[in-house]
Amino acid sequence: MKKARRPFNPDKKKKPIDTFIVEKDETLLAYLLSKLPGKKRATLKAVLRDRQVSIEGNSVTQFDRILVPGQRVEVRWERSTPQEQPHGLNIIFEDQDLIVIDKPSGLLTVATDKEKRKTAYAILSAYVKKENPDNKIFIIHRLDRETSGLLMFAKNLTIKHQIQETWDTTIKKRTYIGVVEGQLEQAEGTITSWLTESKAFMVYSSQNQQHGQKAITHYKKIRENSAFSLLKINLETGRKHQIRVHMQDIKHSIIGDKKYGSGINPIQRMGLHAQVLAFTHPKTGKLCSFETAIPKKFLNLFSQKKSEKNRDTKPRKK
Repeated sequence: MKKARRPFNPDKKKKPIDTFIVEKDETLLAYLLSKLPGKKRATLKAVLRDRQVSIEGNSVTQFDRILVPGQRVEVRWERSTPQEQPHGLNIIFEDQDLIVIDKPSGLLTVATDKEKRKTAYAILSAYVKKENPDNKIFIIHRLDRETSGLLMFAKNLTIKHQIQETWDTTIKKRTYIGVVEGQLEQAEGTITSWLTESKAFMVYSSQNQQHGQKAITHYKKIRENSAFSLLKINLETGRKHQIRVHMQDIKHSIIGDKKYGSGINPIQRMGLHAQVLAFTHPKTGKLCSFETAIPKKFLNLFSQKKSEKNRDTKPRKK
């Protein structure tokens, strides 16, 4: 006996795709909540998690992604099988040319003589090869092992070289969040010096313009207590260990940074996080801007209970 065929239903359609054009600077989740008032926050977080939200055709998962006017945002209500995330990494953005990740503290960007397997590069390399064994990953820039935050890789050599060779014009913004020892007298300021690296991989700062590469760091204090200051730090130049050395220069080392003068490690990691990365996409010419949340361990140092406890653990005098 033949199984009865279901009658054709012309009214049965695939779930729609909602499309919006951004009118003002806003975070992604807040924007979706305003545009889709009938949807619950949990529902929108779920579609983000499952890569059903795209910006300019590229799927995103980051709920606090910063939107800029003119961008096209699409929400697909038809759920597809989510791509498996690489273990130990959070992919913030991915297209045919680039991958942006939120690197955890403690993970190397690339292999060293002592560590070759557990690196951001190795994890991402294995991830792209699952789709095609011929796929490759290329390093564009690096973050120190103990620094967390936004890190970008290329999927081909052309894009890698294009970004590296036009770094100063392609990269529009690099903002870090840093926790430093003590209270800064000035709420904001700029540090300028010339940096050189020794054979022992130690970076030294000098006011001698004939020695090293010029480095410029801008900082602004956003929180403080009796023991620490929380800073928003913008890089005008991107030299190796620039922030760490410049904070030592003003006698307020990054906490947990023993190499550059810190005498305490209250959160068992270095207090530096790459929070914002904005750049012009080398292929599309459009602005890509990403922002991550300030690590909770940083903020916990400035809670009332922590602040009271830290009165007894002030950093040593320089």
